[in-house]
Amino acid sequence: MINRFILTILAVCFSFGVTAGTFPERNIENIFPWGPGTSYAVTQLISDSMAEELGVNINVISTPGGAGVKAIETALKKPADGYTIIDAWVANLVLQPNLGNGDYTYKDFKPLWSATQVPFSISVRRNETRWHDLPSFVEYAKKHPGEIRYSSGSYNNLPHMIMAQLLRSQGIYARNIPYSQDGDAHKDVRSGLLDFTFTDPTTYRSNADAFKPLVVLHNDKKIAAMFDNGPTLDDYGIDLGLSGLSAVGWNWFVVHKDTPDEVVEILRAAMKKAIEKPELQQQLAKLGFLPLMLPPDKYEESVLMVSEQLKNAQTAIIWEQEQLEKAGE
Repeated sequence: MINRFILTILAVCFSFGVTAGTFPERNIENIFPWGPGTSYAVTQLISDSMAEELGVNINVISTPGGAGVKAIETALKKPADGYTIIDAWVANLVLQPNLGNGDYTYKDFKPLWSATQVPFSISVRRNETRWHDLPSFVEYAKKHPGEIRYSSGSYNNLPHMIMAQLLRSQGIYARNIPYSQDGDAHKDVRSGLLDFTFTDPTTYRSNADAFKPLVVLHNDKKIAAMFDNGPTLDDYGIDLGLSGLSAVGWNWFVVHKDTPDEVVEILRAAMKKAIEKPELQQQLAKLGFLPLMLPPDKYEESVLMVSEQLKNAQTAIIWEQEQLEKAGE
């Protein structure tokens, strides 16, 4: 009986050793939370670079739904063996759990490496005559409370929180109009149906003939250069209470927390080599995405800070709605 027990334990240990020692033996899936687009292309570029290091393909699987929750929940149902990577963004890793959606938290995963960050700006029409900078915009908004219309894309997303937080910090409010496609919102800013919107470097470049940055929601001058050197929050002396990664879009590649450490280390090494390649970084920058370059030991610290700060930013949306209701709008 004892001998049989010992043999069983040895067999289990041996099987784990073989798994780690030969991993990966087949292709890997990377579960992506959105539909096809620039973000998908970015994830595919990083995955392809990792695949070169691992010697197998990494197939990016688009799994949209539930503001990114569907992708994570789908991935968590798969074996924790390293053959399923999760492309975790601030929206589905932090925001949705904060809102009570998704039966998971960021602690349910082991990080590989950080992937990218996507900075934002608030953009208005270049030919706008009612204001020419942020102070004059604020002055106009105070004289015309609730008349200004904007779009953050969808309601209750990261850009909505950041923009509502900025408006609240200046004692003004506006009406957020949801759009299913950001491109439609940009068209309506051009035509004058909307007064401002958020842009990332890619969408700003696409509209630079008609848009100008009211304020870049980042204090790095290199990032401001991606928005025609627009003024930053620091330039206006504004502190939104959103430090670190809280005011930008970002993603980490993660795996299920029960994935064997030996397998995780193999994936981490591959992603580190991939994300440090200058040619990959140049490709990402052309798409408006910057490598985040945070190692796995910074995961919990950085994500926890974002989670706590965005809980406060969420209250700005509630405040915005309250002001609109008080005004009878």
